[in-house]
Amino acid sequence: MDLDELIAAMKRHGYDGLEARVEWDHASGIEASLTADERAAVKAKLEANGLEMCCVATSVRMADPDRAAREKHIEDLHTYIDLAADLGATKVRTFGGPQAGRKGELHAAVEYAVEGYAQCVDHAAERGVTILMETHDDWSNSASVRAVVERLNHPNLKVLWDCMHPQRMLESVEESFAAVGQHTEHVHAHDGVYDPETGGLASPPPPLGKGVFDHQTPWKLLDEIGCACPRFSRTEHLH
Repeated sequence: MDLDELIAAMKRHGYDGLEARVEWDHASGIEASLTADERAAVKAKLEANGLEMCCVATSVRMADPDRAAREKHIEDLHTYIDLAADLGATKVRTFGGPQAGRKGELHAAVEYAVEGYAQCVDHAAERGVTILMETHDDWSNSASVRAVVERLNHPNLKVLWDCMHPQRMLESVEESFAAVGQHTEHVHAHDGVYDPETGGLASPPPPLGKGVFDHQTPWKLLDEIGCACPRFSRTEHLH
């Protein structure tokens, strides 16, 4: 969908904000290459329709074991912090990425990720943007993401709690919440079912509540501590 089609779909289905996925050549055209005038036009168009850019979702992988590649991820994150701020978004999603090359030592992987984020959080604070580390990929274990956030201990690094991936790793919702609940700034919710032939997740995913993952308990637990967004934000992808 181009931006106009996205806006129409968001209004039709009751969305409040858009999480733009950069780097995938989506038809919306929301990318770091936008000029200052183009960024202002996107922000104005959303606002004119009572909508907002809630987050910029990137492919940044802060624990990439290839140091040259990781330097590029750091550079990209600085770029996306500015893009988010210019679009009126207060959040930027990042991944931890692979822990390969860390010799199986989680402590080393955590310190390496902290080292990378430390180079970006002050810039994020200056632009009013919060960097999010998602419970995803090799960092689907919630305690490892919590370790990075608490080790850096900066108000502009928080958790994006993807409720599905820790459950895929046989982590209960309660365990995830105990680890990252107080640090959660943003949530991804998408259900899934397993393919009996491959053992992996089937594609396409089913609607929320039609798969095997619990997405009611996370909202309940977050709401109990006052962390849940007062407006329920659907996170099914509008592509």
